[in-house]
Amino acid sequence: MSDSKKEELTLKDDATNYLKGVRSEWDKITWPDKRQVGVETLIVLVVVFFFTLIVYIYDVLFEFMFGLIPGG
Repeated sequence: MSDSKKEELTLKDDATNYLKGVRSEWDKITWPDKRQVGVETLIVLVVVFFFTLIVYIYDVLFEFMFGLIPGG
């Protein structure tokens, strides 16, 4: 058997072993249920809204304060 044939077989074996490993790890994953995903999504949206509001308030406050500086 030539070296290229051996190398080709080794690559196929490596790919097969890799995909089998991926499959076995995939089976170990525990996916969250729909309710958990919904609650966590809502929490993320509330936190993003809260910090966006804080940044907006700081922006308005600094705009007002810099407007008080003469010549600014």
